[in-house]
Amino acid sequence: MNLYMRSALLLTILTLTACGAAFAAEMPGPAIAALSDVQKYERAIHIMAMLLVGFGFLMVFVKKYGRSAITATYLLVSVALPLYFLKESYHGSSSAGVIDKLILAEFAAASLLICAGAVLGRLKMHQYLLLGLLFVPFYALNEWIVLNGGLGLITGKVVDTGGSIVIHAFGAIFGLAVAASMTTQQEYATAIECDDTSDRYSLLGSMVLWVFWPSFCAALVPPDAVPATAVNVILALCGSTLATYFASVKLRGKISAADIANATLAGGVAIGSTCDLASPAAAFAIGILAGVVSTFGFAVIQARVTDAAKTVDTCGVLYLHGLPGLFGGIAALFVVSGINFGAQLTGILITVIIAASTGLASGKVIAVLGRRMVPYVDAEEFEGEEIEDEDIDLQPVIATEDGIA
Repeated sequence: MNLYMRSALLLTILTLTACGAAFAAEMPGPAIAALSDVQKYERAIHIMAMLLVGFGFLMVFVKKYGRSAITATYLLVSVALPLYFLKESYHGSSSAGVIDKLILAEFAAASLLICAGAVLGRLKMHQYLLLGLLFVPFYALNEWIVLNGGLGLITGKVVDTGGSIVIHAFGAIFGLAVAASMTTQQEYATAIECDDTSDRYSLLGSMVLWVFWPSFCAALVPPDAVPATAVNVILALCGSTLATYFASVKLRGKISAADIANATLAGGVAIGSTCDLASPAAAFAIGILAGVVSTFGFAVIQARVTDAAKTVDTCGVLYLHGLPGLFGGIAALFVVSGINFGAQLTGILITVIIAASTGLASGKVIAVLGRRMVPYVDAEEFEGEEIEDEDIDLQPVIATEDGIA
């Protein structure tokens, strides 16, 4: 391309850019709002892909429970979205647009899926529906108190743009509380099996979540903050991915598929609170620390907590969503200039209290509807399958100091 053609092309680009800016400046307010809604709609579809494809495939790591995990994902999302809209019709912001409400409902669905991960494989299918019916009102209550000043319990603003606290930490703690009140001795003694195929599908789900996480965090930020938010989230995910690899090899001696599928996402969880406020360097650092915390949780803490509490956290939501979510909320104290320390810490404390107490109560209610005959298998509820003898442990389970005998 000669000099003349290059100059002509540059002039054309500059002219089109200037015309576009002038056109945008002359656009009436309603037109700009409509354009913003279209962009939010696109991010809402990205979030829907995260909910159904990302979470759905991430949870098929249980070898004989894949069809149930995906079906439960469908049901949980289908309960959460209309239930949150119902809440909005009676107690919502009249100024929020319908797309904004859809995104907020998707946030509730994401938190519900996190919660369900703690008890995955140990609920009957209709109990997942009841879990959703119980969870969403309590989630909305916490969201109202922490983010909207409900009941006047918090004086000042809680920084949590992408939901490290109200979405991730709340869902994880609620789910752990449900598991604590429902886990049976048989479930504790039953191994959670996975194989090469289930691991690959789980890794696929993780990749879908990784790709669309910037849209999740940037879904409701002002248009001018979307680019910086997306960059921060990507850098945080890069940090946690790199940290997960090194930490997994260091702690286990070899790479763990479970660590790669889960802990790589911890950066997205932790950067949520400050995704639109952190610098790129801070975002990368938060991602690295979150990856280390999450991998250490999966590799070292998980087995010890399971044995000590006799409670099973099927998907390890404490280590992917709980600890990184709380870490992200606390990290805001060091990243955000002028933050209200009291409000931030109070918001975290209230979230923990509401999630734990309502989760425990919900677990008691769900348990009334019965127990699965065999955990972690499709065969109990899906047609065309038979429960194999090897899935049923007929031997008495005896707890010892070293575990199960």
